[in-house]
Amino acid sequence: MKKSFKQLMFLGVIALVLTILAACSGDGAKETDAEGTSSNGKTQVLKVAFNQPENHPQYKAMEEFGEKLKERTNGAYEIEISPNELLGAQRETIELVQTGTIAMSIVAGSLLENFNEDFAVFNLPYVFESAEHQMSVLNDQEIVGDLYSSLKDQGLFVAGAFHSGVRNVYNSEKPINTPEDLKGLKIRIIESDTNIQMMEQMGGTGTPMGQGEVYTAIQSGVIDGGENNELIYSNLKHAEIAPYYSYTKHLMFPDYLLINSQLFDGMSEEHQQIFKEELLAAIDREVEMWDEDVKKAIEDAEAAGAKFNEVDIEPFRKATESIVQEKLTSDTAKDLYEKVREAAK
Repeated sequence: MKKSFKQLMFLGVIALVLTILAACSGDGAKETDAEGTSSNGKTQVLKVAFNQPENHPQYKAMEEFGEKLKERTNGAYEIEISPNELLGAQRETIELVQTGTIAMSIVAGSLLENFNEDFAVFNLPYVFESAEHQMSVLNDQEIVGDLYSSLKDQGLFVAGAFHSGVRNVYNSEKPINTPEDLKGLKIRIIESDTNIQMMEQMGGTGTPMGQGEVYTAIQSGVIDGGENNELIYSNLKHAEIAPYYSYTKHLMFPDYLLINSQLFDGMSEEHQQIFKEELLAAIDREVEMWDEDVKKAIEDAEAAGAKFNEVDIEPFRKATESIVQEKLTSDTAKDLYEKVREAAK
């Protein structure tokens, strides 16, 4: 009997210790210890919505980002990317991030104008001179810090900005060298009043249309061409029906990585810092991969019949100056624009 009593006492002590440890640790996947290991050994999966395929430079950069984030946080976080609009179109995924249904989404810069019109500064014609200029501005917290945090009361935080190429005009008729060359040509544009005005000032007629309809529309003569970067131009086989690709370099939209603001604010300071550092590294890597993929895209497009030509962009820049001034409607927007242009010098 004495032996059984001792055994019961021993088991009771063990049970009490385990209960105390469980109460201290909790069960939240977000909780981590000082070394960054999840306190209950679980990994929090961060779902990311993406509208392009797995071979896109941004997808590949986010994969590398996920590997580094998981490694440096000792498994506290894992990135799970859903490509090809599997989680919905970009506008829909913004709402999913706001509600916390998913953690993150990569979206076109123009969509954020609906949440804060000052984002329009980075979507104006000829605001950026090069990818290097664009990235030096869009990831400089002294310039964009307040803007990126301005959406937190709406459940969003802009964690960073990716390069998404330079948009140029292409068509089925002829090379474009001056605004006069665009006269009479219907060019597919992203749907927005700003883009309609921009194309009109550049000499053409802007025709809003879904990207999936463009090939058939050019082929049937409904429109004469489009405007986009070399990757989209080549991947969608538009060189087959619109072989004249002219470097007007009129737009350089960024793509933003949005994260649910409560999720980001709930991370430890250490994890926030790791997140920021690895995202910046991924953005730099994405620019490198973009350049590599553009070279391949040009080769493929030329093999399909494309003819690329350089353009004196000054006449186009001057033609669109009025829309730039028209969109700088607030003191914040004007200040941002001046900082962007100053960074180009």
